[in-house]
This record gives sequence, structure tokens and C-alpha cells, in this order.
Amino acid sequence: MTEQFRPRGFSLLPLVVKNLLIINGLMYLAQIVAEKSFGIRLEDMLGLHFPGSMAFKPWQFISYMFLHGSFTHLLFNMFALWMFGYALENIWGPRRFLIYYFITGIGAAMLHYLILYLFEIRPLITSIDAIIADPNYLALNNFLSLDPQQIQMYLRHLYSEPQKFSDALDILQSNPDNKQALIIARNFLVDYREFILNQPNVIGASGAVFGILLAFGMLFPNTQLIFIFFPFYPIKAKYFVIGYGLLELFSGLSGANSGVAHFAHLGGMVFGFFLILYWKRKGRLY
Repeated sequence: MTEQFRPRGFSLLPLVVKNLLIINGLMYLAQIVAEKSFGIRLEDMLGLHFPGSMAFKPWQFISYMFLHGSFTHLLFNMFALWMFGYALENIWGPRRFLIYYFITGIGAAMLHYLILYLFEIRPLITSIDAIIADPNYLALNNFLSLDPQQIQMYLRHLYSEPQKFSDALDILQSNPDNKQALIIARNFLVDYREFILNQPNVIGASGAVFGILLAFGMLFPNTQLIFIFFPFYPIKAKYFVIGYGLLELFSGLSGANSGVAHFAHLGGMVFGFFLILYWKRKGRLY
């Protein structure tokens, strides 16, 4: 296995990396123009929604990788893509590098939504489905107390008949067996269920970029990395990758910075790790 990467004789901007940089930059400009000029959020159409929702489309597993939430998000991802990706493309060639990029990006999204489904979506949807199947005021009242802020936000800004639902709750307080009020409450839960499924939306190339970071650490473990923010303290690639992976695992488990898809980052690393092991076993790593 290669110990130290030396870029002499290599292209610093190979074909796939260059085109990925261009496409991501153009898509970010398209996001801005579409929203400011036409009121269209490309994130709603091309961001990756939960596969069980009505907003999900299969192509979102690819398109989500080319959208970003901010210029900083784009800048850091593209810098890392170039910094670590050009070496891999020079070693692997454009075809294998592109395959690796998309597999790790798709795998990142799959792991993210698997974790999200198991620990957040499934318990919530199970509770909603139980009440829809057997509407009763006690179960409804318990459910409404689980996350009152989000439910109130949905009622005030998104639900089409908030007053009707509020009146139904008032009726149920004094008459829990009122069938008409229970039907109204059930209809609200049907709509709220779809809202819960549609709400998750992942964007960004981070999953694929973390896969690239993992591959660089595995192929060039002893390369000394020098960064702008600590130029006098170079760190070997293998230690940087291990440290970053542990940080993402801790952040994901602790819920730190919950707007960041930490398990997607880990997913890119996990899928990259097993893909590299597969190629190595087949004798096709280089």
C-alpha cells in the first residue's frame, strides 16, 4: 500500500474533480437564482427526502450531492474534494474515482436515513398509525404533548384547517367519544404523518467527500497534512481520518449541531472502507 503521496507528474486538477467542482458551483448559483428570481427552492425538488415520503424521487440519491445550504458549506466541501480527490483520481483514473464518489455519496444518504428511521421516524410514525387505526382522545392527547412546539408550528403555518381541529379538541375534552370530533382529529394526524415523512431533506456533497477523505487516509496513511488553521502542526493522514471519524460519531450520538447529518458523513466513510477492501481483495485497488 502506498505510504506517502507525492504529486509530481500528476494533474492537480484532473477531469472528474474539475467537473465536479464546476457542477457544484453552477448548482449553487442555480439555487440562489431560482429562489430569489422565481421563488423556487431547488432543495425541495432535488434534495434527498426520506424514501417513505411522497416528496421522494429516486434521482434525489444523486441530485442531493450537488446542492449546498450555504457558500461556506460549498467552499469547505469543494476544497476537501480537490485537496484529497485529485490524488485519488490520479491513482485510480476518472472512471473508478467517479464510481467511488457516487457509491460513497449514495451510501452516506442510506446510512443517514436508516439511523433517522430507526431512532426518530419509526417511533413517531408508529404512534401516529396506532391512533389513526383506533382514534381515541387519551392517545391523541398524549401524542400532542410529545412535541407541542412542532405541532403548533404545523397548525399555524401549514395545516389547512387549524380552527376546525382546535374546535374538535375542545369538544373531545368534554366528550371524548364524539365521533365527528375524532374523525377530524384523525384527518389531522393523516396530514401530520405526511408532514413528518416529508420534512427530512438532505443536501450536500459531504458524504462523498468524507468517503474521499477515508480513501486518502487508507492509501496514503503517512502523508503529512498541513492545513491553513494549523500550518505549524502537520498531522499524518491516518490520524486525521481516525480523529475526524471519531468526532463525527460522537457528534452524531450526542446530537451536537443537529442540523448536520453526522451519520451521513460516517456513511460515506463506512461505504468507502468496504469498497476499498473489496477492490483490494480483488487485486484492483490501483
